[in-house]
Amino acid sequence: MEEMMTARKPTAIDPVCGMKVEPETAAASADHAGRAYHFCSTGCRDRFVAEPERFVGDRTGPTDAETPSPPSSDGTAEAPARPAATDAPSAAAGPMVQLTTSRRPAARRSADAAGAADGSGAISGTSGGTGGERVDLPITGMTCAACARRVETSLSRAPGVRRAAVNFATARATVEYDAAGTGVRDLAAAVRNAGYGVAGGARAEFVVDDTARPSGSAAPLEKHLVGRRGVLSADFNPATMEVRVEYLPGATDPAALRRALEEFGYRVRELPVDGGPVQVEDVEGDARRAEYEDLRRRFAVAAVLSLPLLVIAMSHGRIPWLAFRGVEWVQLALAMPVVLWAGAQFHRGAWAALRHRAADMNTLIAVGTGTAYLYSLAATLLPGAFARGGPMVGMAGMAGMDGAPRPPVYFEAAAVIVALLLLGRMLEARAKGRTGEAIRRLAGLQARTARVVRGGMEADVPVEEVAPGDVVVVRPGEKVPVDGVVAQGRSAVDESMLTGESMPVEKAPGDPVFGATLNRTGSFRFTATKVGRDTALQQIVRMVQDAQGSKAPIARLADRVSGIFTPVVICIAIATFAAWFVLAPVETRFTDALVAFVSVLIIACPCALGLATPTAILVGTGKGAENGVLVKGGESLETAHRLDTLVLDKTGTLTTGRPSLTDVLPADGGSADDLLRLAASAESGSEHPLGEAVVRGAGERGLVLVDATEFDAVAGHGVRATVGGRGVLLGNARLMREHGIDVAPWNARAEALADDGKTPVFAAVDGALAGMLAVADTPRPEAAQAVAALRAMGMEIVMLTGDGRRTAEAVARRVGIDRVLAEVLPDGKAAEIRRLQGEGRKVGMVGDGINDAPALAQADVGIAIGTGTDVAMAAADITLIRGDLRGVATAVALSRATLRTVRQNLFWAFAYNVVGIPVAAGVLYPLTGWLLSPVLASAAMSLSSVSVVSNSLRLRRFRAPLDGGR
Repeated sequence: MEEMMTARKPTAIDPVCGMKVEPETAAASADHAGRAYHFCSTGCRDRFVAEPERFVGDRTGPTDAETPSPPSSDGTAEAPARPAATDAPSAAAGPMVQLTTSRRPAARRSADAAGAADGSGAISGTSGGTGGERVDLPITGMTCAACARRVETSLSRAPGVRRAAVNFATARATVEYDAAGTGVRDLAAAVRNAGYGVAGGARAEFVVDDTARPSGSAAPLEKHLVGRRGVLSADFNPATMEVRVEYLPGATDPAALRRALEEFGYRVRELPVDGGPVQVEDVEGDARRAEYEDLRRRFAVAAVLSLPLLVIAMSHGRIPWLAFRGVEWVQLALAMPVVLWAGAQFHRGAWAALRHRAADMNTLIAVGTGTAYLYSLAATLLPGAFARGGPMVGMAGMAGMDGAPRPPVYFEAAAVIVALLLLGRMLEARAKGRTGEAIRRLAGLQARTARVVRGGMEADVPVEEVAPGDVVVVRPGEKVPVDGVVAQGRSAVDESMLTGESMPVEKAPGDPVFGATLNRTGSFRFTATKVGRDTALQQIVRMVQDAQGSKAPIARLADRVSGIFTPVVICIAIATFAAWFVLAPVETRFTDALVAFVSVLIIACPCALGLATPTAILVGTGKGAENGVLVKGGESLETAHRLDTLVLDKTGTLTTGRPSLTDVLPADGGSADDLLRLAASAESGSEHPLGEAVVRGAGERGLVLVDATEFDAVAGHGVRATVGGRGVLLGNARLMREHGIDVAPWNARAEALADDGKTPVFAAVDGALAGMLAVADTPRPEAAQAVAALRAMGMEIVMLTGDGRRTAEAVARRVGIDRVLAEVLPDGKAAEIRRLQGEGRKVGMVGDGINDAPALAQADVGIAIGTGTDVAMAAADITLIRGDLRGVATAVALSRATLRTVRQNLFWAFAYNVVGIPVAAGVLYPLTGWLLSPVLASAAMSLSSVSVVSNSLRLRRFRAPLDGGR
């Protein structure tokens, strides 16, 4: 019976990928030309919405059951409800709306037009917005910026890849590709072909029943699974009916894989044996910890074996019991495990680079330590070939107990260098792990399970299995698992993780709730609207990850230098060896040349250059997220610090965006409360914003209203109604004059209110003027403080509005702004930004509305108020998720602090190499007689990278200039 019911379910064809989907359970839907289309994923939906004409003619044939929509309860066909995840929520829906990350308008800078990606997830696959897909791959084995460049080049050359960017600090590759030309498995193969690996893969295992679709071969199912987004490999054993899938968490999950098996016609008899969905942060964290533990083990072995080597070498034969015959063989035995096992990663990396005709930091280390080790090995095996003319004066040269000359060996140099480099790498890995704490804290806010009502019963399921439309139960003290709308019950919810407000927000039926917020008091049920990557929290996480994985323009200099760094250093080392071999005394020329050669190779550090920019951006953007400032990328962060002019929209940005009652002025002898009670009762049936403001004002004062009768709204003038048997008239002066009411004695007061940016409303009762009310869109409480802080930073503040000049200037005076651009139509806002830019200014624009989007896109940096519209946030470079204007000052201050750190990092990275390499080459030897030891060179090299990362970590101490920005 279950199979028959399943067979009757109507299915539709996803017009993008051709996959069969059930309209009732489709991941997304969209309407086009009067028809509903259903999709297997939001990625396919986004591609369709961007270019519907591309798909409607190909694969949009009739559904399998010839039923384009599921039947309603009464048997009639009805269009399926569109998942709320695709709907644009209103600004009034709550403190946080969907943070859409679609492509920027055409007016944006060419970097965006060239294809910079705006939205994705960690190790995720999302739509690129122009018919392509996007995935983030965690890369293993990279040791310097040259490695990142090689991976980036390999991915860029792969078929179907549109753009690839690799961030060395985050060890992550962001790839935009055409799903028809390549897949995640092919991209992972391109990474492996470059000599590196892809981490973070998880496994899911299923037991299936192919009774409904018997197959004598495993290939069809394996091909079907491998074609799914995020799947690295699939293995199906028809004998045991076991299916094993390796996948990237975040790009897919076991629930999606199970659906893929069912779509193929198989029934899944068992759930994944791993116990449920794997969290991206868990997998990556495990990989990072495993890497750190491996480095720690290798360092421990290297340190234990290198210490006696160093003692033997430093004795120089002067300690009799360390100068026994065959001591070289003891040194060889101690050094061999260090060089060949503990330092194996350096040699593997160098070999991988050589196979691709490239060179990186591993090349320098492998050549340096390998040269010292191989020379010492040869000198141990064939001492006669190296010992000529008596005892030699090398770093480890000594005479044997019989006085016979022995050539110097450098086993201790090779081993100690490896040990010190492993220590540096270990400390670097630990420090880099701390730079991503902001993301881990954000991701850790997500609830792991949800209590869902299914079949009339409550059941706890992994949060990844919650679907739009599910009814979710939340009890006191529990986290809200996904975004939705309250259906039943009342409670107070702590939304501080989104809004920064410490006071819980009362929730009633119809109110929105957001995933990861905390339910404080009562229980309630809500209908899930946004799940998975569509929730507000996950969109915040994605924006932070995108920013952390991006490159700032200032990083291009380091990229260019790192591309040629290693070959140049190798040439310098060879030239150094030749110079010392020619100029040094004959008896020591080889050993001196060898020491200088190894020192130059070891002290050079492309890592410091490669880490200078990305680590600072990583920490800076993470710190911004903690302060409610989401930065889309490194370019935005870098540009923000150069801003000298900030344009602020008035309505919704400087002001609350909602009129409120400000003044109640009764006529002589009248009561303010009586006047307001009558006015609010008359306006209770009005939908005009001014009337709503009057009603709210009465409610805030605790006044009890009465029902009005004979209500009549006079368009453009006001209202009239009967309240408690008394005739009430509310409106402008013209309405009063039309009813024979003289308002001349109140004209001066009305002018004064208008000059203060308020709208006067005359009130008459029973044909006599009873007083005046004033309504205004009041400035945000923090607006004046924010403007003062920005001006203290040396910025010119300009207010931009479509309101009349009198109102605009009144608001500007109250918040401390001198320059006002008033009566600007929506389509003229971008032109005003261009005009300011034409004056040679670097302009930032702050807005919240749809009509602000063109101006946000035109500005050098667009800053959107997070409580505004999706369109504004999509066009902006920076989003203030808490809707607090003081966040603008935080964003500018953070940008300046981050770029200051980047410059410091780059200076010290360049200075280190500019000074260190010549010193290692021996330029100071003629003056001081000092030649740098390779051991000291390796210590300096390790400390350089650690110092750069540590300097970036200082940004974690950043404090918002104003408390409200935090």
